[in-house]
Amino acid sequence: MRDIERLQQEIDQLKNELDVTIVAHYYQKDEVFEIADITGDSLELAKRAKESGSEWILFCGVGFMGQSVKILAPEKRVAMPKIACCAMARMIDSTYFDASVEAMKKAGIKEEDILPITYINSGAEVKAKVGKMGGSVCTSSSAVKIIEKAIKSGKKILFVPDRCLGQNVARMMGLKSAVIGIDSDEAIKEADIVCYNGFCSVHQLFTLKDVEFFKKRYPGIKIAVHPECDPAVCEVADFVGSTSQIIKYVKSLPEDQKVAVGTEYNLVHRLRDKNTYVLSSTKPECPTMNETTLEDVRDTLQAIKKGDVINEIFVDEDTIKWSKIALERMFEYLEE
Repeated sequence: MRDIERLQQEIDQLKNELDVTIVAHYYQKDEVFEIADITGDSLELAKRAKESGSEWILFCGVGFMGQSVKILAPEKRVAMPKIACCAMARMIDSTYFDASVEAMKKAGIKEEDILPITYINSGAEVKAKVGKMGGSVCTSSSAVKIIEKAIKSGKKILFVPDRCLGQNVARMMGLKSAVIGIDSDEAIKEADIVCYNGFCSVHQLFTLKDVEFFKKRYPGIKIAVHPECDPAVCEVADFVGSTSQIIKYVKSLPEDQKVAVGTEYNLVHRLRDKNTYVLSSTKPECPTMNETTLEDVRDTLQAIKKGDVINEIFVDEDTIKWSKIALERMFEYLEE
């Protein structure tokens, strides 16, 4: 514990010497989460980092999150203590995106009749491709509203990269969904939402057996899960919502109400002291979110101080232009 406190003190001292704002995602380790100036989920962090008066943003999270800050605020200098890559975001790149469009065309859907929506858990190049095709970014909390707006266009929705979020939204809205590489061309042609076959490895850990176990052991327990979970799990949950929405839901429950939560461990164990459980028989830690250490934060700050910056995030101008358009469409849809 002394080592943690010593490192946190070093970081505080360096932060006070530099024009830096430290931001950390909810899934970061406790000791990293505690030294952040701003905490939250991915889009919230990008928006608040953009509004920060600091020249430097030190982002404790995964790669696409640092990119989001750079897209929304190109004038900021963004560094990451560890450029960890979200496994889901790595499942799709611009080549796989193009292949998905071709798969829909092969199923008999014209390219001009395709409207892509990308989950924010994707790289800048994919966001740019979506922007060029007239599409939008969405978050787990805004996916329903964004797709409601998109469906009004009369086009087929190509949803990337998380099939579970796409399928869950389709179920909640009473729409048909199909998954590229799993369902037939006929099913793809008939679907309202065509999903890319990506997923979150952490949220795949939560199963119906886990739900059954907790309901049997604790009669009356509430089940709250993230929409990146399997649709079968979401269908039997008492609450399905984004990271921020789960926090709000759990905090709204009476203290004596037991709740099992299906999302990343670091967030769950910080929610409440009592009557809150992780909906899994294993510890659901995101391996890439947990790569960042206090040593990484300190070393990155020291590098900024010396002028020998490490892990700075760069995005080319054209990619910034089109990915920003996709992000701004989301903001416009949410304001309507």
